Amino acid sequence: MGTAKQAARTAKDSTVFRRIARAGFVVLGIVHIVLGSIAISVATGGGGDADQDGAMEKIRETPIGGLVLATIAAGLVALAVWQIVSALLIVAPGEARKWGQRAKAVGITVAYLAVAGLAVVFAVGGHIESESTSRTLSARVLAAPGGVLLLVIVGLAVIAVGGGFVVGAFSRAFEKTMDLPNGPGRAGLVALGSVGYLAKGVAIVVTGMLFVVAAVTQDPEKAAGLDAGLRSLLSLPWGELVLWAVAVGLIVYGVFCIARSRYARM
Repeated sequence: MGTAKQAARTAKDSTVFRRIARAGFVVLGIVHIVLGSIAISVATGGGGDADQDGAMEKIRETPIGGLVLATIAAGLVALAVWQIVSALLIVAPGEARKWGQRAKAVGITVAYLAVAGLAVVFAVGGHIESESTSRTLSARVLAAPGGVLLLVIVGLAVIAVGGGFVVGAFSRAFEKTMDLPNGPGRAGLVALGSVGYLAKGVAIVVTGMLFVVAAVTQDPEKAAGLDAGLRSLLSLPWGELVLWAVAVGLIVYGVFCIARSRYARM
């Protein structure tokens, strides 16, 4: 463990590594901006998959799509490593990491690595359909003993993650992880973070609700991922307007991530 901590501290003190990790926020922002633009297309009756694989597909269609996807993967892997190093291996003197903080750090790391892996698949010409994967996994969970309960737990866990973003939007918890500037710039960044966190939270909560619905109805076809979750907003009163708001919010979250690369506390 001592050797691991020493290696972690060496990595954390590396200027090059910090810069690569900061670049991870930039590429994360790019993914969300593309995702939000696809969601706007859906809101206006256009096509596209408003999920991570849809965003990767759009990026790959650009002239330098493969290079961009490789950069996205590298940045997110660095950001994932940074998350583990700073949250799990290195603790400031007098500071204790609660189990909830550790679990959150692991969850964020897994999410970064999942998107990084998706970027690698698309960079080499592969393809993964998130909706098909969600349905397949849901079907397997439902087929297992106690599958309905397990899928409900999965759905509630996803809803809890989304709820955390919503709470973070109002509590502005993200401020604690950033060295924000003084003056008007601070207010602007806080506004970007609040709007972005709220939109991302709503998108995740709706996705989690689909897993719960799939469990209750025992129909894995209903657990179709983020794209289906966003499209389900269209069935709400003023649904098109709601989806527009969430889509723009995702773009705002992307802009916030890019700004976060400059002000994240590292």
